[in-house]
Parts: sequence; structure tokens; C-alpha cells
Amino acid sequence: MHSMDDIGGAADDPRLSSPAAQRNRGPIGEILRQVMPARGSVLEIASGSGEHAVYLAEALPGLRWQPSDTSPEALRSIAAWREAAAPPNLLAPLALDVTAEWPEVAELAAVCAFNLVHIAPWAVAEALFAGAGRQLPPGGLLVLYGPFKRAETPLAASNARFDEALRARDPRWGIRDLTALEALAAAAGLEALQVHEMPANNLCLVWRRAARA
Repeated sequence: MHSMDDIGGAADDPRLSSPAAQRNRGPIGEILRQVMPARGSVLEIASGSGEHAVYLAEALPGLRWQPSDTSPEALRSIAAWREAAAPPNLLAPLALDVTAEWPEVAELAAVCAFNLVHIAPWAVAEALFAGAGRQLPPGGLLVLYGPFKRAETPLAASNARFDEALRARDPRWGIRDLTALEALAAAAGLEALQVHEMPANNLCLVWRRAARA
């Protein structure tokens, strides 16, 4: 997900384009190639323009990529990118609000959310982890990408400015503390956090669904 201020498109073309998505899709794809299973379905939450979905479906041809979003504009953009690129493993986008009921996704192997939890109220993060915990099978992955705060690492100056700007736009937004996310993960039955350093002071976080008691 990206703020719509960061996404643009031609007036007569429903395809939106996000410069941030174009910059970070390659590094995200490299991490996903390392951690994703060979088969199954991936549910992408808040797919935004749809550029991640197209790129990652093409990069991971053994997986079925299920994009989703709450915005009708984003859903039209995802559908248009899908039609133009036509990767056979990219599914039609779903209208999905993480704070509401989630649809069933066949053979779900992973849930991904890129640039979401800092541009949304905390309740969205809570619902994201809870939903992943309910829907994922044992061994299934939850993957997040974006800027995060770590207790042992001072926040980079660029991220500190970004955090201030986010909170000025909406006091419910802001860069999330990794410790708080780990608490949500533990409550949802997710474990084995992997932290991958990414360009531009971002992180890629990977949790695995524990075996159910």
C-alpha cells in the first residue's frame, strides 16, 4: 500500500504507477526467492498500484499470487496491470479490508504486506497479524516490508523525518516499533522472526506460523 499522493497514472489509463514500488520490488523479490515455498498461494494485502503483484508473480512462477486492496481505484489499477502483463499465476484482485472477514484462499502459503502498517491505524496491524495467524497453515509465512523502529538501532534521520510527516498527516499513522509487532506475532502464533536489511533504511520481516497446539 502507498499513499495515493505517491501513486499516479495517465488520465485515460486505469493503471497507477508508484515510483517506490518500482524501486523496491527487485530487493523484495530477492528476499522472497530465498524464503518462499516452491508452491502454494500468496495473499498480498493492500496491493496498491498492482506493480508489486505483477513483478512478483513473474519472479515466482510456481506460486499463485492473490492481490487485494480496499480502494476501488487500486483494484481497477491491479486488474489493468494484470490484463496488460498477463502472468498466468496472477489472480484477479480481491476487495479485502483486513479488519473485516478474510476470504478463503486455496493452498495459502504466505501473506505479504508491503508499505502498509506505517500508513494505517494500529488496528490494521493488529488485524493483519490476527488474520495471518488464523488463515496460515503451520509453516506459512507472514512477510512485511517497510521502515520499522528497532530498540537497539537509532532511527535513521530520513526515517525520523518520514515518521514526523506521517504523524502530521494522520496521528494514527507512524513507523511501527518492531517490539510491538513481535508481540502481535506471538499472540497470533507466529514465530521465528527473520530481519532482512533492505535499501533506503527499510527492513523485510518474515514470521512463520507455528504448529497449532
